Amino acid sequence: MNTNKMKIKFRKPNSRDGAAVYNLIKRCPPLDTNSMYCNLLQCGDFADTSIAAFDDKGKMIGFISGYRPPARRETLFVWQVAVCPSARGQKLGNRMLMELADRLSDDGVEYIETTITPDNKASQAMFARFFAALSAPVEKSVKFASDDHFDGAHDDEELYRAGPFKLSVALAS
Repeated sequence: MNTNKMKIKFRKPNSRDGAAVYNLIKRCPPLDTNSMYCNLLQCGDFADTSIAAFDDKGKMIGFISGYRPPARRETLFVWQVAVCPSARGQKLGNRMLMELADRLSDDGVEYIETTITPDNKASQAMFARFFAALSAPVEKSVKFASDDHFDGAHDDEELYRAGPFKLSVALAS
């Protein structure tokens, strides 16, 4: 699939997209698969802070779930970025991130956070490019240590926090 030649549609997800999100994430290792019920909630209750990408035939090829922590409304926490294997290499993840940040910057979001495991080089590279486009300072720390939070059965989750950013600068470049 060459997404450079096809028209990609971005929109807020809705609860009818839950099964498509679940199936997309299953095809995107190393992402953690959540329950379909969780994906339904992400597409419904967290639609304002999430984005879905569809190819010209209406097939979901990308999804980002996020939320705004209640105590830090200026922050978007990006929970997961999923890109269909057939759409990889086309910067779809970065395009979705920029679309979502653009939408939410009008509502006061100035910081982006995410967690990434140390071995997930693809996500690290994608977020490095995205943060560079924002021209925002980035802080990194361990949010969830493997031994403390996952009983050693999951790698550490490292927190990346970028901001404050001004999206008008990033969009102009």
